[in-house]
Amino acid sequence: MADHVAAGHGPDELVPATPDAGGADLLDAIATFLARFVVYPTGHALTAHVLWIVHAWLMDYWESTPRIAFLSPEPGSGKSRGLEVTEPLVPRPVHAVNTSPAYLFRKVSDPEGCPTILYDEVDTVFGPRAKDNEDIRGMLNAGHRKGAMAGRCVMRGKVVETEELPAYCAVMLAGLDDLPDTIMTRSVVVRMRRRAPGEHVEPWRPRVNHPEAHRLRERLAAWSVSDAVTERMAGDFWPEIPTQVVDRDADVWEALLAVADLAGGGWPKRAREAAVALVAASKERAPSIGVLLLRDIRTVFTTAKVDQLTTEQLLSGLNGMDEAPWPTIRRGEPLDSRGLAQRLNKYGIGSKLHAGVRGVRGYTAAQFADAWSRYVPDVSATSATSAPSAPGSGAGGADVADKSQATPATPNHCGCGVELVRAESIARGCCAECAASGGAA
Repeated sequence: MADHVAAGHGPDELVPATPDAGGADLLDAIATFLARFVVYPTGHALTAHVLWIVHAWLMDYWESTPRIAFLSPEPGSGKSRGLEVTEPLVPRPVHAVNTSPAYLFRKVSDPEGCPTILYDEVDTVFGPRAKDNEDIRGMLNAGHRKGAMAGRCVMRGKVVETEELPAYCAVMLAGLDDLPDTIMTRSVVVRMRRRAPGEHVEPWRPRVNHPEAHRLRERLAAWSVSDAVTERMAGDFWPEIPTQVVDRDADVWEALLAVADLAGGGWPKRAREAAVALVAASKERAPSIGVLLLRDIRTVFTTAKVDQLTTEQLLSGLNGMDEAPWPTIRRGEPLDSRGLAQRLNKYGIGSKLHAGVRGVRGYTAAQFADAWSRYVPDVSATSATSAPSAPGSGAGGADVADKSQATPATPNHCGCGVELVRAESIARGCCAECAASGGAA
């Protein structure tokens, strides 16, 4: 399926009245079953999990498959339990932990059918101590697209031959902390938390619960090949996608929204509300180090109220930010001119002779205008990190000896009263929950 975005409509308006035989009841039953064993951070996360499980039964129809990632900052937050309750519900499950690339590739290319990979402890693949996992990383990165292949050279006798192994399959991930952006942007991310004292779930016992799960699985298998599904999927069927869900997020949610439309009932509306809310929440991630640098450079220029700064003045402003990484960015040492130049070079920004001080190099605000508009779009927003005034804040950027600290800006707030601390929220002008509901009250 390709991108198909409905223009000018909100999620409540994109609800096709197309209930299909038994689909809504089946999805309701799956949601009820999952909620008995897993405490989800939100109802939207449960909705996404149900839709993802069902989409795994219809893999031949999708152009791309979203990953679903259960992540948490601490162990014991229900991530592995999420995989355990998923395993008996999906087709050809492969519960993977510390698998070899050869095993994983050959499971995916099994001629008997496409598996569903349930990869636990995935932080060991992408974490700082991970070794020799580039092949697995490559498969997880590229395998979301239908037709993706992994090329390999193999020895047959004394002859080197090439072979191509399919990499396309449904993948569920569970691990600590964040994953690389190449995975995160292809995933529905569920931020799991440890259960609060008042939150209770049933114990998961495979010998007790698998028979019930397998009955749901049998219903899923039958529904996925029913005339109501196959006839519609064989036609020109495109789910309407909310305008808040665009670009790669639309690729991620297209299959899940299609499942909701196939099921009918309340699922089309429920799925679109989940898509808008979870996409908005995904934008609340901490910015990359490069975007953070651009944001804080804008703060230094705004605080100094000048259009140009010497490199020394800019570094003084950056390294004076107590809560920013710049004072200790180089193994405990502050950011220097070389490090600044290297980080800015990838945005096409280089230092040049400073107009105010002869023979001294520096930067102008105009050099950052394009990068700010692309990566930190709200030019009126200030960094969440308070910065001292850069030396030389006089007219023309002359090097004056004023070392005084600037008063930190008053924190931005959403209309609902929530303090905005992330760059994306500040740029948007409201928190993620208000963004999901159409704006602050």
